[in-house]
Amino acid sequence: MYYIGIDLGTSAVKLLLMSEDGEVVRTVSKEYPLSFPKPGWSEQDPADWYAQTAAGVRELVEGTDSSQVAGLSFGGQMHGLVVLDENDEVIRPAILWNDGRTTKECAYLNETVGREKLAACTANIAFAGFTAPKVLWMKENEPENFARIRRIMLPKDYLAYRLTGVHCTDVSDASGMLMFDVKNRCWSKEMLDICGIPESYMAKVYESYECVGTLTGQAAADLGLPESVRVIAGAGDNAAAAVGTGTVGDGQCNISLGTSGTIFISSREFGVDANNALHSFDHADGHYHLMGCMLSAASCNKWWMDGIIGTGDYAGEQQAITDDKLGCNHVFYLPYLMGERSPHNNPAARATFTGMTMDTSRADMTQAVLEGVAFAIRDSFEVARSLGITLHETKICGGGAKSPLWRKIIANVLNIRVQVLKTEEGPALGAAMLASVGTGRYASVEEAAARIVKVIETVEPDPAIAARYEEKYQQFKQIYPALKPVFDKITD
Repeated sequence: MYYIGIDLGTSAVKLLLMSEDGEVVRTVSKEYPLSFPKPGWSEQDPADWYAQTAAGVRELVEGTDSSQVAGLSFGGQMHGLVVLDENDEVIRPAILWNDGRTTKECAYLNETVGREKLAACTANIAFAGFTAPKVLWMKENEPENFARIRRIMLPKDYLAYRLTGVHCTDVSDASGMLMFDVKNRCWSKEMLDICGIPESYMAKVYESYECVGTLTGQAAADLGLPESVRVIAGAGDNAAAAVGTGTVGDGQCNISLGTSGTIFISSREFGVDANNALHSFDHADGHYHLMGCMLSAASCNKWWMDGIIGTGDYAGEQQAITDDKLGCNHVFYLPYLMGERSPHNNPAARATFTGMTMDTSRADMTQAVLEGVAFAIRDSFEVARSLGITLHETKICGGGAKSPLWRKIIANVLNIRVQVLKTEEGPALGAAMLASVGTGRYASVEEAAARIVKVIETVEPDPAIAARYEEKYQQFKQIYPALKPVFDKITD
């Protein structure tokens, strides 16, 4: 049998065909447009998601016996607001996770409603990307559209609806809406009341590995699959990626160095830090997770390499950064090109280089960029430690993880083992694994991960380098508090 994973990203949908023994048979990617109607706004047409997904699935299964496809599932961009009317027609373009129009609404939620109330209802506080602030923005700025709302959906769940006719979501994606009671895995009536939304507008909630239905006749024809294919609820992109890296069960960790960066910690027990510096969400394995999300990670290196020094030779630029230089750099870099989410929650934060002198070299600056991202990940790592969580190792994934130097820096800044995976296909692989669980191939998400995910390399921290980085991190963490008043003033 085969299983399809659908990763609905911001710029493209990535589709993956997995065999029943966990081998990746084929991948396909289909792009769609991204719209920026005003500065700081980010929108997409949900019809493009469906059209490109359907085209991608047809290409994915070409030359394969499609009757052997048992199920499909999703990993999807989180937080996006999709609204449907009484006829289940899309009312307006989806407002995406990276849309920045909700500063006023976030301030209202965090300061007027209050962080304590938000945390009590949802285990989280308001961030500009979350869904609830977008709902309040529509209520204030598009009252006629708001009055037409009968369904509120997340991006991947719109795909599931188009495929099955079922209005559904999963616990991990719903956790990022600020309308969901994470601890009890249900909608928060208080938060829905604050947003002016009846619960009937919200989707039925499933665990990520549960089946929501089978393909409709129209969807089967569009995708070139039989109607018997089971559609599994799926997960938000970070939870799906965590499944794909085997970050399930208790006390597992994954670091992703993509455009944004995340540190993802799985747990059997619900937990939340006192300052809500980390997101506390439900996990796709049936339990919980904590996640720190920084808005610029590998994108910092891309900005530095492509935009500033003007070279595509990433590996060549890192050759001069030898072990004896690790932990000895006098230049520090704050990686806040897009503001910052975890743990500072400050859209006004900005990127800076600090500590340059006349003898600062190009290699020093390149090294500082890599180290700055690692230090910022450690900021969230330290919050997890404050909750009594002890981590000895982490998986690593994302484009930045292809750099052996960056993996070594991460291992020594965090002073833990870093594990490199045989197959690193992100949310698409995790989604296919969820499909295999939801169709009965594996008894649980943890069993699927144990059977499918393979570690091929482990980077051990070096005691001497880790000690040097400990001293540097203590210096690094003083820079943001010192500059925060300046950031607030220059971005006012």
